[in-house]
Amino acid sequence: MSTFERIIHAILFEVIALIIFILLAIIVTSTRASSMTGLAIVLSLIAMGWNFFYNILFDKIYGQARLDRTIKMRIGHGLGFELGMVLLSFPVIMFVLQRDFITVLMLDIGAVVFFLIYAVVFNWSYDILKSSFFQKKSIKNSD
Repeated sequence: MSTFERIIHAILFEVIALIIFILLAIIVTSTRASSMTGLAIVLSLIAMGWNFFYNILFDKIYGQARLDRTIKMRIGHGLGFELGMVLLSFPVIMFVLQRDFITVLMLDIGAVVFFLIYAVVFNWSYDILKSSFFQKKSIKNSD
């Protein structure tokens, strides 16, 4: 992926995730929408930076053939990303929500489960749609 495409990928990932995550987090935590939105935006910025660097590293290790990745590799990719996010997000969540360690741990685990599933579905869908778009574009150009 080019740098431009990585930026578009990260922004799309985060915008869709923010919408879903903020709504779920408000329901689960009974926290005011403004507080949860602020926290979600900060976490999103952290995630976008982490996403950018993590995926560059992942592609260097496992190659650029994204459509050839198995479900096992995609789940491993998602787990690795989420593990890094837990390390980066935990102190921020604890500070903003002012909740005890166990409560924040449970919230973070819930977020990890959500984002693990979301990341696998989003990235797989992105790869398929991207491939389909370029295939149609190349067919159109050859006519």
